[in-house]
Amino acid sequence: MDWRSAAKGFQQYLQLEKSLSKNSISAYLHDVRYFEQYLIQEQNALGPMGVQYEHLLGFVNALNQAGVAAMSQARMISGLRAFYKYLLLEDVLQNDPTQFLEMPKLARKLPEVLSLQEIDQMLGVIDMSKPMAHRDKAIIETLFSCGLRVSELVGLHVSDVFFKDEFVKVTGKGNKERLVPIGDTALKALGLYIDQVRVHMKVQKKFEDTVFLNLMGSAFSRISVFKLIKQLAQKAGINKTISPHTFRHSFATCLVEGGADLRAVQQMLGHESITTTEIYTHLDRRYLQETIALYHPRSKAHLK
Repeated sequence: MDWRSAAKGFQQYLQLEKSLSKNSISAYLHDVRYFEQYLIQEQNALGPMGVQYEHLLGFVNALNQAGVAAMSQARMISGLRAFYKYLLLEDVLQNDPTQFLEMPKLARKLPEVLSLQEIDQMLGVIDMSKPMAHRDKAIIETLFSCGLRVSELVGLHVSDVFFKDEFVKVTGKGNKERLVPIGDTALKALGLYIDQVRVHMKVQKKFEDTVFLNLMGSAFSRISVFKLIKQLAQKAGINKTISPHTFRHSFATCLVEGGADLRAVQQMLGHESITTTEIYTHLDRRYLQETIALYHPRSKAHLK
């Protein structure tokens, strides 16, 4: 089996068996092609079945020498592991050459988050006299209330919002569906937008059930959501680098700080592994200090 046929089979495996998104599949295939190109440059015309641990180790060393970031290295190693796992499942290999390949150590950085006050500041600078102000307010409220990815937000359907049950049905990565509770404030903002603004819009075909629309009646784009959030942050005087994902981090952090069960947070975020959710247990030092001060019997507050 050569690289081309192996990559083609790998692509079908990722699509049909793993149900990954197009972007994820493209990233995996890129990693395999990158490794193939490295072998060619090293004048090593090996096929995928001829690769040994030493070749992979040389590849990682080359990435280090080229100054490739640890996060990018980890992604490439992950991609190659998935590729060789597929070859093992196909019984074209007996041993996995990536078995002893170590991941680079990654510094776990706490994500930027917004306080409730900062979110209120952003909502406060929305000019409610403008035609799509209710939509913009509903976007901010929904992002913070449900912790949605931006792709999940722009793909949300009117039929996915269950007002009586206070849930939204979300289609996440790999077309996996989950139910996420939505708070009263966000539901009210969504209801006002849908019933008072959207109902009067001329909606283009294919977007009759899409919640968030642009002025032309088609789906509000991912880029437009980024621009909206950047503009509101600037107007509100918030000097942080934020994006739609910042609201997802803020949502999760608020829940964990409030004592929510980590498994419940994982389910609401749609994380496949709880290790991804565990980053929110690394709360900022100030919050931990305040907790000790308030509740520990030997703290200054209790000794007064």
